[in-house]
Amino acid sequence: MIYRSASQDASTAITPFSAGVDVHLEMERCVSWNEQERVSEVEELIYEVSWIPELGAWRRFLRSRQKLQN
Repeated sequence: MIYRSASQDASTAITPFSAGVDVHLEMERCVSWNEQERVSEVEELIYEVSWIPELGAWRRFLRSRQKLQN
């Protein structure tokens, strides 16, 4: 599931590493298994996505990862 809102605009929230165009952030929530604690955990992953004209490709870079309360 991907969430995107105006408040997550990369130009105001985070300075991008590259000079790509159409930079934006995408948030994903996923469930993973923690084998040590033997529980499922919900994590929020935030990616910086930008178009790299020199490569003719999109780049997706993980900016933040955090566990959410169950």
